[in-house]
Amino acid sequence: MEAIHPQLRKLRGVNLAGWLVLETWITPSLFASTGSFDEEGLARAVREERFREILEKHRNEFITKMDFEAIAIRGYNAVRLPVPWHLFGPEGPEPTTVPECAGYVASSLDWAEEYGLRVILDLASVPGMGVAPNGHSIVVGEDGDWRPGALAIVGEIARRFGSHPALLAIEPLEEPVVERRRGFRTVGGLPLPILRNYYRDCYALVREVAGPSLALLLSCGGRPEAWKRFMVSSRYENVWLDVHCYQFDESILLTGPAGLRILAKRSEDALKEAETGGLPVVVGEWSAALPVGSAIVTPEGRIALERIYASVQMQEFSEAKGWFFQTWKTESRLSSWDARIALSSFERGMLN
Repeated sequence: MEAIHPQLRKLRGVNLAGWLVLETWITPSLFASTGSFDEEGLARAVREERFREILEKHRNEFITKMDFEAIAIRGYNAVRLPVPWHLFGPEGPEPTTVPECAGYVASSLDWAEEYGLRVILDLASVPGMGVAPNGHSIVVGEDGDWRPGALAIVGEIARRFGSHPALLAIEPLEEPVVERRRGFRTVGGLPLPILRNYYRDCYALVREVAGPSLALLLSCGGRPEAWKRFMVSSRYENVWLDVHCYQFDESILLTGPAGLRILAKRSEDALKEAETGGLPVVVGEWSAALPVGSAIVTPEGRIALERIYASVQMQEFSEAKGWFFQTWKTESRLSSWDARIALSSFERGMLN
């Protein structure tokens, strides 16, 4: 297949979540009967040898070369691959006993090149991080102890994979929880100045190691309005902003398509806020998931609304540099999160 130049087409892709960074909602069978809810808990709940067996079997079988072929056949032109901080194993910049997965990253880049796909490598964990109550955002301390390790990992990713023709961008931190102002109070999270300085350091490091052609994708941290004039001067090039558009936790009862447009409008507003910053905007994650309390009579009716919701969102995202559905595959084939189900009725031309 013909390789896709990043300037010629908008990115239409899927996330490969739950493969190299385990997530319970994607592969619940891995955690069944262990009482654990994340990868660290699973490692503590079973013997080390058994943990390694579970990881190896999952990594070899959950995503394969055939998935990359299927993704390309469906009409997508990119994938976003979350990777853990310990992807280089004991040989990486941070010591760990977790088996390395850099070989799978290398294979994914080769498969992507073969099928004309571009890849974004997303650092989805850092040493010493926690996980927010929403189950996916990263909580890191404002003291900055996590930064040296994270920078070392970003640098090693750029060194090992930065010259690969399929690699489009590195995202140096997956959806960090950023502090917010609520009236006269500051709600806890990573202070924006610390996150901005980390991003500047990552930019300098990636440019030194891999040159100017590799894009740097920066998570907005749930604050699309907070990046006005950040890294838009002539000193910086090939920097994009990542906005995640989820509305499934909104407190709204939906009774039909009119409600879907309300939800899509909120995503549209977030994108417009992000675009005022001056950086190209990518929707790094979105889904067809509706608010849990939505008044839908039947499962079939809910699935129908999810299809409409997906279509409306794709229209709203059409002006962005690209979007990545969350996710390509789930073990239970979740209708609103699994691209094989949620977007199965859309033809190739509708994804463009």
